[in-house]
Amino acid sequence: MSKDNHIVGLDVGCSKVAVVVAEPGDNGGLRLLGIGKAPTEGLKRGIVVDLEKMVGSIHSAVTDAEMVSGCKINSVNACISGEHIKSINSRGVIAIGKGSSEITRSEVERVIEAARAVAIPADREIIHVLPQEFIVDDQNGIVDPIGMSGIRLEVSVHMVTGSAAAIMNVVKAIEKAGLEIEELILGPLAAAYAVLNPDERELGCVLIDMGAGTTGIAAFLDGAIKHTAVLGIGGKNVTNDIAIGLRTPLEQAERIKCQYGSALSTIVASDELITVPGVVGRQSKEVSRSVLAAIVEPRTEEIFSLVARELKKANLAESLASGIVLTGGASQLEGIPELAEQLFDLPAKLVRPECVIESGQQLPGPEFTASVGLVRYALMSEQPVKTRAIKKRGLKVFEKIKNIFSEYF
Repeated sequence: MSKDNHIVGLDVGCSKVAVVVAEPGDNGGLRLLGIGKAPTEGLKRGIVVDLEKMVGSIHSAVTDAEMVSGCKINSVNACISGEHIKSINSRGVIAIGKGSSEITRSEVERVIEAARAVAIPADREIIHVLPQEFIVDDQNGIVDPIGMSGIRLEVSVHMVTGSAAAIMNVVKAIEKAGLEIEELILGPLAAAYAVLNPDERELGCVLIDMGAGTTGIAAFLDGAIKHTAVLGIGGKNVTNDIAIGLRTPLEQAERIKCQYGSALSTIVASDELITVPGVVGRQSKEVSRSVLAAIVEPRTEEIFSLVARELKKANLAESLASGIVLTGGASQLEGIPELAEQLFDLPAKLVRPECVIESGQQLPGPEFTASVGLVRYALMSEQPVKTRAIKKRGLKVFEKIKNIFSEYF
């Protein structure tokens, strides 16, 4: 328990709770101290449906991470996801005070407040206000206007909102597990911190975080976040299709998907057979892998088509020169990158978070991307330009969002 500077990322996913414990490494990297995970119970599509079961899942994953890392975990950086997440773009403008034409932190705070003055339903909370660019007089594309001179300051922002009840229930579950929340961050945004590099964000790319119950989207262009969304569809839908199509239990369908599933039927040999257990004692049968791929491919195509619809809605479909970045537990199916390249007509790659690990430790896979990203987000807290997300101060206190500055990468 001698590690005092550790940071914890907690990702409450639809199939598992993933915890990463890390500390700052050399050259801005991360040194992994330990990971933990546990099956998720009580959560569907990012919505808590059984609070006590959810608390148990969080406690199990945190205990696992404590044993591996040797660190006592009291506070975490957590992510929020679910199909209740909605995002909009907004603009704000203010006049610089007559006494001084130099832009200060106060003016930046005021212009961001002006941009967030958008009518939203009473049952929703603002999670992030993310500046995309500042404009000083007629000069646009400014990242940090502090210290510049001008008489008019504008900002374009990306606002992320979520259901207040859904957010509160996730917060309650984490608190009841005995943890304090340092920051609550959007899931796909956290994942972007773990795997995207500056060139990809500048040229334009979309991160697709494929989870069990949801698929998160974070699109970037010109170095700024342009669009976020969370779709209520993921790997569990593929598992359900396999269970129905092959008439096998869900547990066996998940195993078959992970071992033999392919998102692209053209790369599967038609003469390769797999054994499919029957339901409730019924006899097993042999099925061609091409039949399995014919079940998996349409559902995966549906997920990507919904992503494409989001990109079209945000007018980004033709602007993503860096292509598609795939991560998350459900992205590990064979043929996923190839199918994405075909459907989007863009380069696609499957990525996993990078950490420095000690001998004998497990390297975190794509299912830990958001957890690693949460740690990287926390390490950037000393940046002079940053928007604070929902922040917790003490147990049982749900503090309003503090929007100060942007989450520039």
